[in-house]
Amino acid sequence: MNKLIKIALIVIGLISAVLWFSLPSAEDPNAISSGAMNFMFIIMYILLAIAVVASVFFGLTKLLSTPGSLKKALFGIGGLAIVVAVSYGLSSNNAPVVEEMSRRGIETTEGTVKNIGMGLNVFFILTVVAVVLMVFPGLKKMFVK
Repeated sequence: MNKLIKIALIVIGLISAVLWFSLPSAEDPNAISSGAMNFMFIIMYILLAIAVVASVFFGLTKLLSTPGSLKKALFGIGGLAIVVAVSYGLSSNNAPVVEEMSRRGIETTEGTVKNIGMGLNVFFILTVVAVVLMVFPGLKKMFVK
């Protein structure tokens, strides 16, 4: 099986190298619709699909084969859901922002502004948690011996 995968990857690499050298020049206005470019996109989508399926499959098999991993995964998903809920509660549907965006010609709604605020709050909260989880063990090792 391992030899078969290596041979397939070598063949895909050789085909991609041939396609790379047969690409039209950047100045060509029809470069995006060339056959070589389309075939390279097809190869990219196939490899992306294989990577996604393999990562999901092996992740789920590892998750279901280890006894405590499913419990840990559910705790992680629950924690993320709590962070998202708190972030959604902290975000505001700021009417002045909607008015300013419409004045600039960008149509938006208060719900969109609230979702963007929620996404930013999730990012900030998870960043603070990550920094604390990196710094705290270091400080604990430094002061506690």
